[in-house]
Amino acid sequence: MTNEPPDPRSSMWAWIAYALRWNRVERGETGDTLAKTLNCARSTISRLETGEAKLADGQAAKIDKLWRTGGFFTIALWYARLGHDPNWMKSFGEFERRATAVYTYSGQLVPALLQTPDYARAVLMAGRPKDLEGTLAKRMGRQALLERPDPPELSVLLSESVLDLPIGGPAVMRAQLQHLLDMSERFGIVVRVVPREAGAHEGLDGPFKIFRVREGDVGFVEAPTGGRLVPEADEVRELHARFERIGHVALPVQSSRKLIRSLMEGMV
Repeated sequence: MTNEPPDPRSSMWAWIAYALRWNRVERGETGDTLAKTLNCARSTISRLETGEAKLADGQAAKIDKLWRTGGFFTIALWYARLGHDPNWMKSFGEFERRATAVYTYSGQLVPALLQTPDYARAVLMAGRPKDLEGTLAKRMGRQALLERPDPPELSVLLSESVLDLPIGGPAVMRAQLQHLLDMSERFGIVVRVVPREAGAHEGLDGPFKIFRVREGDVGFVEAPTGGRLVPEADEVRELHARFERIGHVALPVQSSRKLIRSLMEGMV
């Protein structure tokens, strides 16, 4: 069965995927031929044409040169990165579910994968969702990946300010901190805290995640009205470097647990 391209009207990224397949077919070129041109697997071409993967700068430049497009794909990439991708949540969910490792920094909230239902409810209520219960169920459902026989490794860096903000009230927050402690005891889950004494650090630029999937690493930068997936290798490497530098000023695992426990016990 032939994989169909996405609706080109749904987003700029979908338009690029659609245009890639249309141009290839129009020129009578097979997916194998294009894969050789781009020095990648035939499956990568399929993923590019269905929108599951995103065209990289070097690939766009090669295609523009080969097909003499006048720089169409290179320019299209530039515009796609300027805009918000309306399908970001679907793509985000797919990468999260397929990840073998997740790296996340948060300076405001406990990451969704480690939230308790009551904490998540309080967070979501503040955002006034149209369907609170449905949205809550979806968020809690994401945590199922941590219960798999082969869960992803989870490395979390949290600002200390995340831990003493009484979201939902003291009782809800104490339960959330206890849950953090419990989860941090699991094999493959690391939780470290960036203390206030660290002062200014790169995490102040905002929260981000990195997913390690079979094809490579994909980053995600959060924003108030959505977010932006970061598939480009250079940008993902920079996110890894940022995560590492934030980690340099974070407390060790045991000291982080001690701080979480202290804050939990002092919360009244």
